[in-house]
This record gives sequence, structure tokens and C-alpha cells, in this order.
Amino acid sequence: MAGAYNDRDGKIWMNGQMIEWREANVHILTHAMHYASSVFEGERAYNGKIFKSREHSERLIRSAQMIDFEIPYTVDEIEAAKVEVLAASGLQDAYVRAIAWRGAGEDMGVASARNPVQLAIAAWEWGAYYGDAKMKGAKLDISKWKRPSPETIPSHAKAAGLYMICTMSKHAAEAKGCSDAMMFDYRGYVAEATGANIFFVKDGEVHTPDPDCFLNGITRQTVVGMLKDRQIKVHERHIMPEELEGFEQCWLTGTAAEVTPVGQIGDYNFEVGSITREIAQSYEKLVRA
Repeated sequence: MAGAYNDRDGKIWMNGQMIEWREANVHILTHAMHYASSVFEGERAYNGKIFKSREHSERLIRSAQMIDFEIPYTVDEIEAAKVEVLAASGLQDAYVRAIAWRGAGEDMGVASARNPVQLAIAAWEWGAYYGDAKMKGAKLDISKWKRPSPETIPSHAKAAGLYMICTMSKHAAEAKGCSDAMMFDYRGYVAEATGANIFFVKDGEVHTPDPDCFLNGITRQTVVGMLKDRQIKVHERHIMPEELEGFEQCWLTGTAAEVTPVGQIGDYNFEVGSITREIAQSYEKLVRA
């Protein structure tokens, strides 16, 4: 599958029905388009099975509740719809996107309680998120934008509006020849990349930011568990910018990113070392088990 995302062959599940890909449209006065009242999940299927699918469906519902709407489908119904979408795609390895939003209705101001909530699920081929970075390590810029305080946003929701500064940061990074950008949080601590969590290695131990103001990714949680199973010490803590100079290895985690080594962040360089390689390889085996 190739070309613009609105002009492809295939099917998309939308509000309980499988429809033609090109017909999966919404009205221009859809509330989510104007006020970012939407939440989503990014998932990957390997060998015909979505990795940790149910956890993603549960998080989708929680994210909606955090931004004050209820998805009119149960976890079981969402799971069944994803199976249907994957079968219709004809793909064994696929990226799966579920998205729920406040649609067009009687309200078109900030408030939208009378507008219907809609849900759609699509699947498509998507290779390595950072291209050949899995071999040589991704190059990251340092964003000027910071992850906001939990007092200003529902920071643990996977909500579309929270990605505005991520898009801006990634565009700025790409303009500099980088794959992505690392972001600090509102206090100045190391936070995450624009769509992935971040890990560092020093003296055989792993350090990763405490996700107290950003998404605690499902892949992140999986990798933390893998490290602990290997008796590798994991420090989940606040990390200061000046500590970057002392770390030896670095990698990113996310559904799209999977486990991607990082070779450079700004002026700081990292090796694609043994712990990074082991975790990346072990994750590849786990998702296809």
C-alpha cells in the first residue's frame, strides 16, 4: 500500500461498519478537527496478531475518559473490530490505528456534550519508523518545546492535542537532518522523544525518565520488564540535562519505534552497545512469539 493516506484501496472499520478506504470521511465541522477532542492508539501486528492488543484498547477507553468522553464500544467490541480490520487488510505484519473523537453534532463551540462520539480503526504496512537507525543509531535534535505540567493537560492520555508540540519539534529536527527530537519536561528534566520513550545506559545499569508528566508507553513498560527479568538494574527517575554527557548507550521505545538505538542527541554521542542490541533483538523475538 502506498500513496496519500486518503487515496488507497482497502477497508476501514468506522462506527461498526467496514467501509471503503476512500469513503472513511468526516464532516468539516467535526468537533475534533477544531478542538482536538480525540484520542488514539498506535499498535503493531506481527504474524497476524496485534501485540498487547487488549492493553491498547483499554488505554484508548481510559484516554477518552481523561478528556471527558465515553467511547460507545466495550473493550471486547474494539478487540473484535481490530481482528476484522486486520483480516480485511490481508496483512500479517501491520500498523493498526484506532481513533475515537467527538464528531459533528449540535455543538460547535468549545463545549460538545451533545455531539456523537465516533470510532474508526485502520491497518496498513509501516516499516521501521526511523529507517536504518536500527543499525547505526538515530540522530536526535533537542526540542525547544517542553512537555507540559500535569496541571495544564491530561498528560497521561494518548490525546491528539498533546502531539501539537511533538509535530513542531519533529519538523524542526528533520530540517536539521535529524530523525527526531528529545524533549525536556516543564521542570527541565529529560522527558521523551516526540513519539517514543527514552532509555540510557551507564556502567551496566539502565536509567529512564520517570513518566510522571508524559505517557508511560506500553512498549516502555514491556522493556522495563525485560530488563528486570535479566537482572539489569533499572533506575526510573528524574534525569538532568547535564547527565547526558555521562551516558554510554541510548535507545527509544514505542509501538512505531519498537526498540531503536540512538547514536546522537544534540552534541552528545552514544554507542550502539551490547545492552541496546540485546534488548532490541529480544523485543523482536518477543513480539513474534
